Amino acid sequence: MAITAPIVNADKTAERVRAKIEGGERDVKNAAFKWLLLATLGFSLLILGVLLTDMITNSWSVLTGRLGDFVSNPSRSRPGEAGVFQGLRGTFWIGVFVVILTFPLGIGAAIYLEEYATDNWFTRLVNVNIRNLAGVPSVVYGILGLAIFVGLIDWLGLGDEGSFGKTTLAGGLTLAVLSLPVVIITASEAIRAVPQSIREAGYGVGATRWEVVRTHVLPYAAPGILTGTLLSLARALGEAAPLILVGAIRGRLGSRAGFFDLGQLGEKFTAMPIVITEYASKPGDDWVPVTSAAIVILLLVVLSFNALAVILRNRFEAKREGK
Repeated sequence: MAITAPIVNADKTAERVRAKIEGGERDVKNAAFKWLLLATLGFSLLILGVLLTDMITNSWSVLTGRLGDFVSNPSRSRPGEAGVFQGLRGTFWIGVFVVILTFPLGIGAAIYLEEYATDNWFTRLVNVNIRNLAGVPSVVYGILGLAIFVGLIDWLGLGDEGSFGKTTLAGGLTLAVLSLPVVIITASEAIRAVPQSIREAGYGVGATRWEVVRTHVLPYAAPGILTGTLLSLARALGEAAPLILVGAIRGRLGSRAGFFDLGQLGEKFTAMPIVITEYASKPGDDWVPVTSAAIVILLLVVLSFNALAVILRNRFEAKREGK
């Protein structure tokens, strides 16, 4: 029987093997590719920094001089009196619809597809269609909302007289449908990343499939699910094209409903992207600070959701690791 001699100087042998694998021409290509990626990242951050600096500089007079009035005033024809209250109100209710409708439906669909559905041609077809829907331009969802939601709300008489179904309810439903494929995909990926050993451990102690999903899979996948869903919400709040198609108002609204007044769901509406579009189309340099301030306010709203996603992800990761 042959006797295998132990490797002498195993560390040096490992270094030689590593140098052989990573050395030479391949190492040069890897280093070049790494620096190319870093340069691309740096260039992107530079552009973002220039845009943010320009927006903040242009909006500084409004943000420091009349921030309270700017947030509480509605859209007006004079730049010194114009505000974003109605846009913030519409964006808030659209976000509520996205959270209430998209998150439960999207996460539930992801759980079914990953944990319960069998791997057959129908399931694969559904998955392909969901991914295709995630890549559909947002203006197509606006056409969908105009053809279905606006017409349905008008037919059911849920909107106020003269709104013809072009209400806050129609805008919220349209953006909820727009966000749904992204939520399903991100939740499915997070659930698929859960190690199979965690499921087997639950089954090994006699747990049912739902108990395994509820107590093992979902807590482990929660960071990825929350990050994806909140980022999809942030994206939906910045969409303008679908809202224009479903009848968002560019200009002043007659309604003076409060921020949390449910009666406005059946009224004509506007949102922050529409307000920004309206202010940007105004002639004259006096509207530049107003437009920039509205952009900064929308960025703060979106960044708040991104920050919330990071905080929740870190919290669930720490809880998962027992810290």
